[in-house]
Amino acid sequence: MKLALTLVLTLLFLALESVAVKYVGLGVARIDVTVAIVAFLSLRAGLLEGAVASYAVGYLLDLMSGRPTGLYTLLAVVTFLLGRVVGSLVDVRTARSFALFAMAADATHGLLAWGIGSVSGKQMALSGLSGLPLEVFLTGIAALILYPLLKRFGLGAERRDPGLLSP
Repeated sequence: MKLALTLVLTLLFLALESVAVKYVGLGVARIDVTVAIVAFLSLRAGLLEGAVASYAVGYLLDLMSGRPTGLYTLLAVVTFLLGRVVGSLVDVRTARSFALFAMAADATHGLLAWGIGSVSGKQMALSGLSGLPLEVFLTGIAALILYPLLKRFGLGAERRDPGLLSP
């Protein structure tokens, strides 16, 4: 049930993001709500539940982005796993600390996407990085807004085990 709720919320937030980006006129950057959702899952969900949900969230982003298929699916799972490791080292309890956590996750996500894209020849040089600072900032603002909503809907509400990657 939580997976279905995660997917419905992701579709809703992706639709709102695309409308907001078009309305504001952001051509270089976007508001990466999917990374905020994956970051929240990395803090709150169990390993298997979070990995499956992150995979599904990344796949939805792949479908809506028009980028090479599988790129954001892979990056969502990698971001989830890295978020679990970092989440065991830092204490994220407030919306402000979650926004910083999501911004770090988005910066990592963006750099990995640029790196994979430049290796595969899909992107050129530093042109893919020009909108990253604005994207990270907008994701932080979105994370501030999303944190109470995600907590209220109870995504990943059961606390995960204290181990880094333990199920």
